[in-house]
Amino acid sequence: MIEKEDIISALKTVYDPEIPVNIWDLGLVYDIAVQPDSVVITMTFTSPTCPMMEELLESVRMAAQAVAGDTPVRVELVWDPPWNLSHMSEAARLEMDLTEHGW
Repeated sequence: MIEKEDIISALKTVYDPEIPVNIWDLGLVYDIAVQPDSVVITMTFTSPTCPMMEELLESVRMAAQAVAGDTPVRVELVWDPPWNLSHMSEAARLEMDLTEHGW
C-alpha cells in the first residue's frame, strides 16, 4: 500500500529551480489523496507566471510515480487559495531568512 508519508518524502526531492527549497517545505502542495486506484496531488505555484511550471509539474508527478509504482499519479494545479509565505515550513523560512522579523 502506498503511504502518504512516502509520497511526501519523494516530493521533498523536487526543488523549485529559482528558490533553494523543496516544493513541500515551500508549501506548494495543498493535498495528497492516496486512493486504492490513484494518487492525486493538489498543488500551486508561488506565481502563475512561473516559467518552469510544466517542468515542475512533471517532476512532481515523476517523483510521486516512483513511489506509487503501477498506481497512476495525477497532479492538479490550483490557484485558490493563493500561495503566500505563511504556507512555508519554519525550516524553509529559516533557510531563506524569512523569519518573523524578515516578513
